[in-house]
Amino acid sequence: MADISLMDSAEDNLRQSRSEPAPEALIDQFGRRLNYLRISLTDACNLRCVYCMPESMTFRPRQELMTDNELSTIVRAMAELGVDKIRLTGGEPTVRPNLVEIVRFIAQQQGVRIVAMTTNGILLPQLAEPLARAGLNRMNVSIDTLDPAKFKRITRWGRLDTVWAGLEAAEAADLRPIKINVVVTRGFNDEEVVDLARLTLERDWEVRFIELMPFGSEASFAQDAVVSSAETRQRIETALGPLHELVGYDGRDPARPYRLAGAQGTLGFISTVTEPFCAGCNRLRLTADGKLRLCLLRDGEFDVLTPLRQGADPESLKRMIAAAVYHKPWGHGLPDGEVPQLRLMNQIGG
Repeated sequence: MADISLMDSAEDNLRQSRSEPAPEALIDQFGRRLNYLRISLTDACNLRCVYCMPESMTFRPRQELMTDNELSTIVRAMAELGVDKIRLTGGEPTVRPNLVEIVRFIAQQQGVRIVAMTTNGILLPQLAEPLARAGLNRMNVSIDTLDPAKFKRITRWGRLDTVWAGLEAAEAADLRPIKINVVVTRGFNDEEVVDLARLTLERDWEVRFIELMPFGSEASFAQDAVVSSAETRQRIETALGPLHELVGYDGRDPARPYRLAGAQGTLGFISTVTEPFCAGCNRLRLTADGKLRLCLLRDGEFDVLTPLRQGADPESLKRMIAAAVYHKPWGHGLPDGEVPQLRLMNQIGG
């Protein structure tokens, strides 16, 4: 199967694209329509979660990252290629300058239906309302434990009460549905999943339990610390009773949904490692330094930023993106021992 890293150079792609018709949608070699783009606005973060990066993390220089204008050009091209859902990630997206203006621009693009964001919630008390006014539709907030001391240990720098205030601000701004992302890590928070699941009994939230994924220098730690979704479900059911799988599950959504009896909210299980959902994958990822990553767990990338800085016009850019996207792989290589090495999670955006 072709690896995007073996494709022609950006210069060759630009020369070749000038004679090809402009595409109208993004379709890969397996016929999957790719309409969901996750954009990493920055690799920087105001936390240092143990499963994401080392505490002494060094971030990329500003000049290597997409400017607001460059980001706008790529977003417009992707919207014209049929991308109708965009999620802003990081690092931590709320530390990106001009975030509210970026959200407003994206929300105004023709064809874009959903603008979402995944955040650690630290800055939401100040940002939730202006982001909602700018056009942000929904919010995912990362909370791996309800124990303040353990939260600080997992995040190294964070305060749980600040994140909780951010959740309340998001609710007040009507950024719904609110989803809580929980990366389940053996020895850190695997015994906390029952308390986190209890949140759905009283609140109309979706708590999503995510299997830990291996990346780069943190891969050995991650592989030893993986807790399967099956184990998490069993722990919750033992404590809180049967989980009822919801009907109408969309295979493109990585979170398989369940509900506890009488609960207002739902539980989701994202089983990237043990139960891959690659057949329904409709996602692309744009890194903060302008690389189009076709699979979260494969290192193959296509450089969008370089041809843009070399003067590629919007139509040529769209043709290059469509040609690159065609080579999206069927799935990741974790079962065969292939672990992504080039980037950590904060450099991709999850």
